[in-house]
Amino acid sequence: MDRWIHPKARIGDGVKIGLFTVIEEGAVLGDNVTVGNHVTIHADTIIGAGTTIADQAVVGRWPRPAQTSTVQVDTALSPLSLGEGCTIGTHAVLYRGSRIGAEVLVADHAFVREQCLIGDRVLIGRGVAVENRVEIGSCTKIQTNAYITAHTRLEEQVFIAPGVTTTNDNYMGRTEERFRHVKGPTVKRGARVGGGAILLPGVVIAEESFIAAGAVVHRDTEAATVYAGVPAKPLRRVPEGEMRGS
Repeated sequence: MDRWIHPKARIGDGVKIGLFTVIEEGAVLGDNVTVGNHVTIHADTIIGAGTTIADQAVVGRWPRPAQTSTVQVDTALSPLSLGEGCTIGTHAVLYRGSRIGAEVLVADHAFVREQCLIGDRVLIGRGVAVENRVEIGSCTKIQTNAYITAHTRLEEQVFIAPGVTTTNDNYMGRTEERFRHVKGPTVKRGARVGGGAILLPGVVIAEESFIAAGAVVHRDTEAATVYAGVPAKPLRRVPEGEMRGS
């Protein structure tokens, strides 16, 4: 047997399924979906028409935190849902309980945890980690090896450069007090964050802000302003020609 498809999975017209792939009970594959070799599609996952899933991806898996983890798994997580025309890369892992829009690219070795909400035409680059309870607006781009921590919100048309790190816990895992304050950054519409920058817990990056490479942002920024340094400080206004829609 070169593949296994549960009898209660629903497979649309024109679907192509590679070798040694497993499709579990209740999964729904829309028309013209392409599934590579050694892919696992977990129970109840919904995959939109025209989506491509590359070799050895894992789609719709349940979260399984460590025994010492503080993450509580919701036993009523909804199925993973992928919109039409998505591309899921090799070895990508997508968890149950998230909703991903149309024409989204999740590149090789990236993962998206549970209870994330991702808009249309989002790019999630190679090796990007998107933790649980993250919101990502449409047309946002997240480049290679960025880390998007839990409880982060990225609005529409945000740019996150390679190696950016977001954080959500000023207590770094100690004291019960931290649970009242865990919060990731909010990056507003059209803002850009340069390579290797670090956004500290709860900061708000205002619309059209430009965060220079290597900056450490510990306070909220002002709109359409360039920030650089450790800690980040305002330098000048963003040039008019770089503004969204100019």
